[in-house]
Amino acid sequence: MQGSGPRSYLPPSPAAAGRTAFGHTFPMTHSFFQPPAQDVYVLRNVRAPRCLLKADLPPAELRSDGDLVAIDLRIAHGRIDAIAPAGSFDAASGPDLDASMVLPGMVDVHTHLDKGHIWPRQPNPTGDGAGASAATGRDRVANWHAEDVRRRMDFGLRTAYAKGVVAIRTHLDSLAPQAAISFPVFREMRERWAGRIELQASSIAPLNIFLTDEGRQLADIVAESGGQLGCVTKSMSYPADTMPPDLDEALVRVFQLAAQRGLNVDLHVDESTDPAARALIRVARTAIAQKFKGRILCGHVTSLALQADDFIEETIAACQEAGIDIVSLPTVNMYLQDRSPEARTPRWRGVTVLHEMKARGLRVAVAGDNCRDPFYAYGDHDMLDTFTQAVKILHLDHPLGDWIRAATETPAAIMGIDRGTIKVDAPADLLVLKARNYSEMLARAQFDRTVIRAGRAIDTTLPDYRELDDLMAA
Repeated sequence: MQGSGPRSYLPPSPAAAGRTAFGHTFPMTHSFFQPPAQDVYVLRNVRAPRCLLKADLPPAELRSDGDLVAIDLRIAHGRIDAIAPAGSFDAASGPDLDASMVLPGMVDVHTHLDKGHIWPRQPNPTGDGAGASAATGRDRVANWHAEDVRRRMDFGLRTAYAKGVVAIRTHLDSLAPQAAISFPVFREMRERWAGRIELQASSIAPLNIFLTDEGRQLADIVAESGGQLGCVTKSMSYPADTMPPDLDEALVRVFQLAAQRGLNVDLHVDESTDPAARALIRVARTAIAQKFKGRILCGHVTSLALQADDFIEETIAACQEAGIDIVSLPTVNMYLQDRSPEARTPRWRGVTVLHEMKARGLRVAVAGDNCRDPFYAYGDHDMLDTFTQAVKILHLDHPLGDWIRAATETPAAIMGIDRGTIKVDAPADLLVLKARNYSEMLARAQFDRTVIRAGRAIDTTLPDYRELDDLMAA
């Protein structure tokens, strides 16, 4: 390795498309830069988050602003081959990226691909959770045949892939007969997308079904699909009650069914503006009493932020003992919660106590949740955008520290997969941003990001919504 003086690397202008540099022909692209075409090359002078960089680098040779580290990254045959201090490789080895940020492929641990993109045919006129549930139920009964689910799910996956997402866990609406329709589609899509996006699934249904034979049958479908057993802590038997009388009995049954089949558990918990919603601590105590050995992920838990500090502390302690992980869905819950039919400004952010949970050692993540459906009219399966919005909604800044882990390494660990870090011998699945630091990344949408998969830049052109027009006519 040889040192070299500074060398700027600028992408070709549109008029120069088709010219070559470093042996590579540049196509027209949305990306700000295209890596060389060789099997071995170096991304020189890039910046990576210190917390995601798994490399033993000599501190004396590192340039750093505290959160970001200046490195050279050598790619060989689709994998990360070497990580060295910036300036370690000479100009012939690859482009000088002038301090551009590099991130690992991002991970979305909580989304709903089966619901996605139905807004044009089934909007939510009230914009709240009750309206979302009613609208989704109508659309599911009328339209969610296998081909409808398949095409919308594929549309969402193609969008996420173009954005640089490498792994997704999707919840699948599972009230009979939908589970028997959607889980086979999921298994097909998981096989089709293998090697591009790692897919996991979790059921979602009202918890009271697990007190019936339908719940046992659903657990069998989940097990057959290699999924997570999931539900929402609400009961169809008591639809207006945030703490239904059958909560504890049904939770016991969920954990028993999961344990009998060797399944992990993934629950929607306390997604409410009602301070009376206190199911999270009951989930934790049930898991402890059942001596449950699998992983537990609880999503939303927004009403915890409305509790007194002593109860928050008690709940976090119970979650810590039970080994519960938490995922916050900041964009969707801010959209849904504290809405009023009157012209009234919302009074709160609709997010849980993520700082306190992280400080107590819980694994915490942020995720995308819904996309263009009755629960969220917007979204584009973009975890980088989800993270940047989470920073602002949840105040994950000043300092940012290692919060980027909440959209990369931590959700990957929750899913039990080896993703979300930058290390030698990992697949070269990366996002290269024009932004040189967090300030630039968070201030301006990174629409021109370069997405590298197995060492090659992919086409980041997004699928056209017009593809779904015939389904929306339904």
